[in-house]
Order: sequence, then structure tokens, then C-alpha cells
Amino acid sequence: MKKILNEVLKEIKPSKKEEAEIKKEIKKIIDNVNKGAKGFKAVLGGSGAKGTWLKVFDIDIFVKFNYKDYKDKSNVLSDILEKHLKKKFKGIVRLHGSRDYFRLKKGKYLFEIVPILDINKASDAVNITDVSPLHADWVKKHVRHADDIRLLKQFCKANNFYGAESYIKGFSGYVCEILVVHYGSFIKVLRNSVRWKDKQVIDTARYYKGANDVFFNLNSSKLHSPLIIIDPVQKDRNAAAALSRKQFLDFKIAASLFLKNPSAKFFEQKDVAKEIKNKAGKDWLVVVDVIPLAGKDDTVGCKLLKVFEYIIKKIERNDFIILEKRWWWDKSKKASFYLVIKKQELSKDKKWVGPPAGVKGAEDFKKKYKKTFVEGGRLVTFIKRKYAEPLKLIKEVIKDDYVKEKVKSIKVNV
Repeated sequence: MKKILNEVLKEIKPSKKEEAEIKKEIKKIIDNVNKGAKGFKAVLGGSGAKGTWLKVFDIDIFVKFNYKDYKDKSNVLSDILEKHLKKKFKGIVRLHGSRDYFRLKKGKYLFEIVPILDINKASDAVNITDVSPLHADWVKKHVRHADDIRLLKQFCKANNFYGAESYIKGFSGYVCEILVVHYGSFIKVLRNSVRWKDKQVIDTARYYKGANDVFFNLNSSKLHSPLIIIDPVQKDRNAAAALSRKQFLDFKIAASLFLKNPSAKFFEQKDVAKEIKNKAGKDWLVVVDVIPLAGKDDTVGCKLLKVFEYIIKKIERNDFIILEKRWWWDKSKKASFYLVIKKQELSKDKKWVGPPAGVKGAEDFKKKYKKTFVEGGRLVTFIKRKYAEPLKLIKEVIKDDYVKEKVKSIKVNV
């Protein structure tokens, strides 16, 4: 296992040369932002500041505004920063969030520049992003093995557990960091995760006397997730609040499989297209190619997920059986929906269920459909099936206004 993990680290951890190159680019951006700045200062944030970065990552730059001067002007921080950045860089894109932030592409690096208030304690935060540097400070103070954090992040990324965004509902980078600090290593996280129970409580800073104390004191809205991780810098926050039950269970399964049969494959990004084609066999394989609208990753991802679920619902309502459904998005220009649909011959007629027999609308249903009968207390008839195979259906579904308003363009391939 140790040999496997060392091999994985060689692939995911920046070399000293790569790290020096990244730091050089970061310094250029930060120096440029700070030149002529009044009342604010740019610093490195995120995994870069914590020293837990992978080879491929977005670089977070936090622009700290003086707390005393701007604590009552939180709503204008983005406007002030935007004017400043536009004088410094070309191609700055403003993205909407709890507080708007900015994206800048420089060569192969993607920078996210986030305005925050410079606070010393979490209780002074006006916006959730204000606390981010405190997270970095805590991780830097407590982490003993940054490589174990890298391994956990890559494990989550490769198995689609990584990210607290609402379209992923997985493990955030910060949650990965807390878990490694709490248990001591990547392997210990996996070994303990197999034994996690529903509503498992992890309180690294020991703010509470036990799970019952957590459930008594924490707001019920923060206790919906199956894993409750008390934020070590905010005792009233569940850092894993976004985690879904599916991701929680899938993580436990993947951890168990890895521990039983360790392999570098658990850290390799899956080729979704290849996997799904192999599973399709003689059944229908439908690929829907999507160009998303521009916007914040979380917002764009949610729109893509809604379109994906909408298409699935329409397919299933027309009696087609979906054997496999996956979607992939590179968080930039393209997304793909992959559907394996059972190749079957559907009947020419489709059962159509109407209102309960005896209600006011029952007579109208009988007039519209001449041959009706009662089944389970409801009127039922048979109508001619509109779609004998799924391709025609999907091509019509993607023309719906619901779909068109959520994506830039969409087309179907078989």
C-alpha cells in the first residue's frame, strides 16, 4: 500500500520545479493587485496557502479589506475591487456569489480573486468567505502530513466525491483537511470511515461534550447531513453540511474496496465516455453534448444537473428503461450527458391513467377517450404511443424552453 501511495503522490504532487513556477506566477498577480491598492491587500489563499495543493488546481487570491473601514460596506467590496482589477488585467470576469468575486486566466493557471474582510475571529465575519483565511491558518497550524491531504483530495476527485457545490454535494477541500488532521493520515481516514454511522459527529476542536451535546446546541438546519464535522474555527458550523447521503455511502464503499484491494486505479480520473461505451453493449447509447452558459461553477453545475434530470424524467415517463446514467463537465466549455437505454420493442399503445372514477373531471376523461376502464379506483385508457425509440423523444425534449434557458447549446449523438 505504501508503494502504491508513493507512486500516486509522484503523479499528483507538484515537483519542486513546478511549485517554484506556480509561486512565481502567484507573486506576479499578487504584486500587481497590491500595487497602488488603498485599504486592501492581496494574499494567497486556499490550498496554496495551506501547502496542500495538487498539480491541477485553481489558485485562490484573497483581497483583504480593512475591517474597521469596511465592516459596514461589505456590499460594495466587489465593486471597489472590480474597478481596481480592470486597471491591472485584461480578461477579468466577475462571477456572482454570496459576495461577487473575479476569475482571471493566465496561461495554464486559473486565478479566483475574492474580496473579503480582514477579520481575526469568525464571529466578526459579515460573509462566509471572510472566514476562509482562518481556515487556512488552522490547517497550517495543525497539519502534520500535507501529502496525506493530497491523497484524500485526489481519492475524492477520482471517485467524484470532491466538492461541496450543490450539484456535487461531496467533500470540500477543507473537510478533507479536517479529516486528515483529526485521524492523522489518509489511511486512517479510510479505516475510520468504514465504521462511520449515520449522523457521525467529528469535533476535532472538542467544542462539545459529545454527539448529544452537538445535537442539543447546533441549529437543526445544520444537522441534515449524514456526517457532521464541527468547523474547528466556527463551533456553530457543520463543515460537511453539503454532503449528501449518496456521496457519504459511496465514499464508505470506495474506502472499503481500496482497503481490501489497494490499487492506483482508485486515484485515476475515470474516462466516463469509455466506461459508458463499454457498458452499453447492444443497447442504445445516447450522448448529449452541452455548451453551458457562463457563470459561477456552482450555478452552472446546478443548471446542467437540472437539465440532465429533466431529460431522464421524460425518458422514463415514456416507459424507456435507463440502464446507466452519467454526466461529465470539465468546469469550462463542455459538458456531456451519457445514457444507456435498454433496446426494447415497446407496444404501439401506452397505458394512460386518468382521474379517480366518480370525480367531476371523470366524465370529461370518458368523453375524450372512448374506451376506458377502472383500475385501482382511477379511470384508465390506452393511447397511441408517440415514441417507439428514445432518440426522437430526446431530440424534442432538448427543444423545450426549460432546457434552452439553462444552457447555451445542446445536441444529441447516438
